[in-house]
Amino acid sequence: MNIRRSAAILAATAVAVLGTGSVPFTAFADDSSPSASPSQAIPRGLYGSADPTYDGVWRQSLALLAQDTVGVKPAVVALDWLVGQQCDSGAFAAYRAEVSAKCDDKTPVDTNSTAAAVQALAALGGHDGEVGRAVRWLKGAQNEDGGWGYQPGGASDANSTSVVIGAFVAAGDEPAQQKKGEHSPYEALRALSVPCDEDGGGAFAFQPDKKGGLLANADATAAAVLGGLGKGFVAKAGKDDARTAAECVGGDDLSPEDTVRNGALYLTEALAKDGYLKSSLPGAEDQPDHSNTADAVVALAAAGQKDSTAKPLAWLEKNSGSWAAGAGPAAYAQLILAAHATGTDPRDFGGTDLVEKLNATGPAPQVPDRSTAADADEKGDEKGKDDGSVFGVWWIVGTCLVAGVGVGFLLSGRTKKQQP
Repeated sequence: MNIRRSAAILAATAVAVLGTGSVPFTAFADDSSPSASPSQAIPRGLYGSADPTYDGVWRQSLALLAQDTVGVKPAVVALDWLVGQQCDSGAFAAYRAEVSAKCDDKTPVDTNSTAAAVQALAALGGHDGEVGRAVRWLKGAQNEDGGWGYQPGGASDANSTSVVIGAFVAAGDEPAQQKKGEHSPYEALRALSVPCDEDGGGAFAFQPDKKGGLLANADATAAAVLGGLGKGFVAKAGKDDARTAAECVGGDDLSPEDTVRNGALYLTEALAKDGYLKSSLPGAEDQPDHSNTADAVVALAAAGQKDSTAKPLAWLEKNSGSWAAGAGPAAYAQLILAAHATGTDPRDFGGTDLVEKLNATGPAPQVPDRSTAADADEKGDEKGKDDGSVFGVWWIVGTCLVAGVGVGFLLSGRTKKQQP
C-alpha cells in the first residue's frame, strides 16, 4: 500500500489521451524525486529537498504519520505547513506554492493528497475542523460505483479508493456506510479483483482496461488489501489467517474478506521467489521495486500473513539504504511503517536508524515524549485510534511523461507494467 509518488497522477486525463483505462497508480519506486529547480526554494517546514510540485502533501503526510507512529512529536512548523496547504473546500492539492491565493476551479486538488493529509492530521490530533472539511469533500467526490478516482469525476481506481477508505477510518467514519446510491467503497474494490481463473487471479487491477479487462497490479493489490481490511497506511500485524495461504476463492459475490485473502495470496506468491516485487519501464529491464515491496509487507502483515513478510522484510533491510537515501522522506516513512506492521525495530533496520534518517530530511522534531514503537502503540490505544488505519501505497513515486494528441502529462502513476 501503497506508497509512493514524486509526480501527481492525472489518471482520468491520461486515460482520455492514451485511449486506455489501465494506468496503474504506482511509481518508479527506485527513482528519486526530481530535484528542485534553482529558482524554487524548498518551503520552510516541508520534508525533503526535492521539487514538491507533485508530491509535497503526500510526502509530508507520510513523514508526519511515520513520526507519530514511532512516538516522535513533529516540529510545529512541519504540521503548520501541511495544514496551510488545505483549500477552503477541505480538499488538498499535491502542492500549492502560493497558499495566500484562494483555491479555485483550476487548483488541481485530488483525492490521494486529501486522504493522506486526513490520515496524518487525524493521527496527530487537534485538527478536527480540518479533518472534517476534508472528509466532507471526499464524500462529495465519491463515484456512482462507490469508489474514487485520483481527481473528482475520474474513473475509480483501487489505490485512490483504498487511501480514501483509510482516511474515513482515521476520521472515525465507517467506510461501508459511505455509499453512493447502492454502492460502497468495498464494492468498488471487489469490481477490480481479478477473477481466479484469469492471469494474475486474486490480484487487484488499478482500473479496468479499455475493454473492461483487469490486469493484475502489485501496487494496486497491496493498497486494496489494506483498503479491504479497513486499514490505512499505519497497520499492525493482524491475527494469523491460515485461509489466506490456501487458494484463490472464486465467485460472483465475494466478500471483502475473500478479496483480501485472494490479494494476500497473490502478493505471497509474487514475493516467494526473490523476496521483492519487480517493476519495469517500457524497453527497460525489470528492476527491484523497493516501494511496492514495502507496501506489500504492510499489507501482508495486516492480513495476518506475517510469515510471508519475513523474506521481503529481510530483503528490504539489506537493500533499501541507497534507494531510501535517494527517494527521501516518503521512502523512509514507508520503511518505518513496514517495520511497525511487522514488529521490527525501525531504529535498527538492517543496522540503520530509519527514524533518525527521516527526521534529518526536515525540520528537527520536538523532543520526543515517546521513544519506541511500542510506546506509540500504547499512545494510539489511549487515543482510541488503534491502527491509525499502505499504500505503497497505499499508496509513492516517480515520474513518467505521457504524450498523446500533442499533449504531455506528468504522471505519478507508474505507467510501467507491474510484474511479480
